[in-house]
Amino acid sequence: MIRLFFCNKLVYLKKNALLCSKKRKRPLKSIMIQTDKLNTMDTFTRFFQENRDKFLSFTNSYVRNKAEAEDILMESMITLWENREKWEENSNMHALLLTIIKNRALNHLAHEQVRLRAEDEINTHKQRELDLRISTLEACEPDSIFNTEIQHIVRKALGKMPEQSRHIFILSRYQNAPNKMIAEQLGVSIKSVEFHITKALKILRLELKDYLISLFL
Repeated sequence: MIRLFFCNKLVYLKKNALLCSKKRKRPLKSIMIQTDKLNTMDTFTRFFQENRDKFLSFTNSYVRNKAEAEDILMESMITLWENREKWEENSNMHALLLTIIKNRALNHLAHEQVRLRAEDEINTHKQRELDLRISTLEACEPDSIFNTEIQHIVRKALGKMPEQSRHIFILSRYQNAPNKMIAEQLGVSIKSVEFHITKALKILRLELKDYLISLFL
């Protein structure tokens, strides 16, 4: 309940700083203001109002985020008030508050540092992966890949052919042997050679239909 009350009090003061300044009592001028003079809510809120800007400026100079700096200052003021029973007599209130702000700002910056390092590691990994993809693509030779696939399909098609058709096709297309020479070599007719070549070509056309080329045809 005390925390909620004081938080609401600080928010109210923050929104009405200019109006309150016109009705303010004599400023608490001493930078070495003692804790025994701030043990009431009214006096403490005056201390907050009169010193808010300089502490906010100090916090923001390290945090570099106005909203975060305001949150740190508000939380620090609440922590200071909630621990008022622990104040040592004649303690320097400015130093106490500055210490709390310092520690909270350090925690914030430490978390920010961890977050940025994690982001850097992620970005570094993504950059390495991107570099690898770029270098791999730059080294890619489309003709070589295409020809390799074609050769694989042709070898697969040859394996599906009857032995005689495959033998005659290899003599015709790979060794450039005339049909007459193949017929004499194998002891078959020219018509038989033409039949086996036609049969082999049909198998190849079927296997290579997706490539739309006339390899060996």
